[in-house]
Amino acid sequence: MFTDLKKQPADKILQLMQMFREDPRTDKIDLGVGIYKDASGNTPVMRAIKAAEKQLWEEETTKKYTGLAGEPAYQDAMVDLVLADSVERNQVAAAATPGGTGAIRQAVELIKMASPDATIWLSDPTWPNHPSIIKYVGLNMAEYRYFDNATCGVDFDGMMADLAAVKSGDVVLLHGCCHNPTGANLNPAQWQTVVDHLGKVGAIPFIDIAYQGFGDGLDVDAAAVRLVASSLPETIIAASCSKNFGIYRERTGVLMTVSQSSDKTPLNQSTLAFLNRQNFSFPPDHGARLVTMILNDEALKADWMAELEEVRLGMLKLREMLAAELQRLSGSDRFGFLAQHRGMFSRLGATPEQVETLRVKHGIYMIGDSRMNIAGLNEATIPVLAKAIIEVGI
Repeated sequence: MFTDLKKQPADKILQLMQMFREDPRTDKIDLGVGIYKDASGNTPVMRAIKAAEKQLWEEETTKKYTGLAGEPAYQDAMVDLVLADSVERNQVAAAATPGGTGAIRQAVELIKMASPDATIWLSDPTWPNHPSIIKYVGLNMAEYRYFDNATCGVDFDGMMADLAAVKSGDVVLLHGCCHNPTGANLNPAQWQTVVDHLGKVGAIPFIDIAYQGFGDGLDVDAAAVRLVASSLPETIIAASCSKNFGIYRERTGVLMTVSQSSDKTPLNQSTLAFLNRQNFSFPPDHGARLVTMILNDEALKADWMAELEEVRLGMLKLREMLAAELQRLSGSDRFGFLAQHRGMFSRLGATPEQVETLRVKHGIYMIGDSRMNIAGLNEATIPVLAKAIIEVGI
């Protein structure tokens, strides 16, 4: 059996991580891995998480299984965080998952169960795991234009032209905020146009929101998700706690379905529990319990929100500093998009050859499509990166 296995394509990000580790240069810069880092290069444990863990250690009395869909208190807390009062709670089914990736996988399984002939439409570009999971599960895929390499903004005309081919029953995967890998987001008017079109053609929105709080704030970042969920008959939402709670290794996510008819919720809820049972049975609980404790404790929530805001503003400052330094060196405002993008990532618009030159000559590591992690920078490395970008001729 094992001799018949075929070697799978290597993960480009993991390859880049390995190359960075093996690079002996002491002045190398890692802008590849999609994880938040502070100015010293660490990924700290948030204060509220530390406090909740201490409290949990003192109070926890059992390690028995949680429910198949996780604890109801976690579901409620996450539904409120993402959707607030945009829909009624009885319109939403929710299930805990191993991270946002687990939520994506379960969502694709749900789509296959409900509508195996549906096509899932993805932005070009998108997070590489999106097409990888969809292909593995065996569903049809199509792409819609999203990023304009010339302006490094959203190609909205191209996007809507491509979405004109979406059919009733198709699924359109959208990034709720902080688009990965580009950092370029739709504006409110564009979101409304997308919602109107999906409603007209009868397509189902599937929203991946992995960076709520990293862009323009918790509520602003969730505004598009709330608009979609409150406007269309059905919505699928995959949310992650990895970034905004800093609990990457705890694998904490949630999958939600929203129906305008609340009488569909019990069936949706039982289906999500069934899918969990078939995949991993009971979801992990430690991270979910910490999130629940924080979101239901006034003091912990306030401290978490304050630290998350520090993180958000810190990344915005880095963006502004890099854009300003590039403007100074180039005498041009062509890099102004860096200050306009949101979240951890921006796509620089460089060629693969230029990205390779940045790595080989300058020890600057980013993904081959020129996606860079803004959080991998600090005030000392911004001038180094800016100088290298100009020297390479981007």
